[in-house]
Amino acid sequence: EKVVVLNRMQADLQAVSPGLADIVEYKDGVAFLNLLTCCSNLQDLSRLDKKELLSIGGIGEAFAGRVIKWQKKAYFSREVAYVGPMIIEDAKRIIEIKRSIDELEEKIEDILKSSKLAETIGSIPGFGAVCTAELVAEIGTMERFSSERSLALYLGMAPLDKSSGKCQGTRTPTQINKRGKAAMMTAVAHNIRKVEESKRYYQKKRDEGKSHNQAVRALGRHMIRVIWSMTKRNEIYEIREGENKTCSDETSAAIPA
Repeated sequence: EKVVVLNRMQADLQAVSPGLADIVEYKDGVAFLNLLTCCSNLQDLSRLDKKELLSIGGIGEAFAGRVIKWQKKAYFSREVAYVGPMIIEDAKRIIEIKRSIDELEEKIEDILKSSKLAETIGSIPGFGAVCTAELVAEIGTMERFSSERSLALYLGMAPLDKSSGKCQGTRTPTQINKRGKAAMMTAVAHNIRKVEESKRYYQKKRDEGKSHNQAVRALGRHMIRVIWSMTKRNEIYEIREGENKTCSDETSAAIPA
C-alpha cells in the first residue's frame, strides 16, 4: 500500500507543482511528509516563513533553506485546487503506514530474539529484521535440507544449467520458494552496500557481463554457503576490527574470486 500511495502522490505532485516535488529525492522522508501535511491548502506552503518551517518536525536549517529557495519561484497548476487536498491526504496516509510498519518491525525484532536461526542470519550485514524474519519463516528448520545446495535451490540462488551445444547458459529453477527468494535478493542487495568485499565481488560479476540480478544471485549463492556453515557450527557473522569482511572461522573466508 505504501508504494501505491507514494507513487500516486509523487505523480500528482509532479503534475501540480514540479518544483515542490524536486525539493527532495525521496518523497517518503519525515521532513517532506510533515511539510506537505502542515497546511490544509498546498499553496500555503509557498508563504511559510523560516521560523514556521523550522517548527515543523524533522525540518532543519538545510531543508528549510531548500524550501525557501523553492518559494521564490513557486508554481502551482490550476489543478491544485482539487489535486492539492488529495496530495495532503496521501501524505498523511503514508505517515500512518510508516508508523504501522515501524510498530510491526519492533514486534518482529522481539519475536526474532527467540530464534537461533534468526540470530545467525540476522548477524549478516544487510540482513535486516524483515528479510531475516521472511527467510526464517520460509526456511523453517535447516533439518529440512540435505545440503547447502538444496537450500540454495529452495531460495532460488542456484541457477540450473541449460547449456546446449555451443550455447552456454543457465535457467532459474521453477520449484523455488518465491517469498524466500525475494527476501534473499533484497538482503543480499543491502549487503552489497554495507560490505566492501561484497561490493567488489558484485562488480566483478557485472564486469564479466552478468546482469544485476545474476550478480546478486551469485553473491547470494555464496551467502547460502556461509549461512549453512554458520548454522552447523553454531556461529554468527562478525566483522574484523579495521576490516570490512566476515570473521567466522572458515565461514568468514573472503568472497571467492
